[in-house]
Amino acid sequence: MLELCILGFLFAEPLHAYDLKARISGLSGHVRPVSDGALHPAIKRLQAAGYLSRRAEPGERGAPRQVLSLTDAGRAELLSRLRAPADVEITDRHSFFILLAFLSSLPDPADQARVLRRRLAFMDAPGSFFYDDDGRPLRVRDMTDRFRRGMLQLAAASSKADRAWLEKTIAELDAESADRQDDADSADRQASESA
Repeated sequence: MLELCILGFLFAEPLHAYDLKARISGLSGHVRPVSDGALHPAIKRLQAAGYLSRRAEPGERGAPRQVLSLTDAGRAELLSRLRAPADVEITDRHSFFILLAFLSSLPDPADQARVLRRRLAFMDAPGSFFYDDDGRPLRVRDMTDRFRRGMLQLAAASSKADRAWLEKTIAELDAESADRQDDADSADRQASESA
């Protein structure tokens, strides 16, 4: 997820590593703070892969600042990762939120909708935090422990809100995709008629 954050923030604009770290920390929050010991090796890996470039700019106090930019290969890598996220980026709520932060970078609404459909399919699969002795998921009404029952109630409420947002957004993206296709078909007809 750290590499996705680096690629995603640099997709919008070149940044100094300090600014990049601040943005990643703002996105991840206190749950998963980013350290220099994780950030700089990730930057070096992405640079070695040809996804990032560095250039020196004058600093405020005379020392040059190293500014990071995405290369064309880096832009392509980000779009590839967004089109086909890893399973954990779909199933883990925090990872999915990171993915959502950059999903608008994908130019095609149909690609965006495919990613959201994967999350919706994951949410529709049966699952639970707790199981009975026969391996069946326990339902809220079966829980005797108030705190575990609370976990299930909170998860159910969150899932309901997530599902509603996903279904609404997928419908909007499908409509945008259909409009784009209609526009492309109309442009093709006009081009063939004028030829």
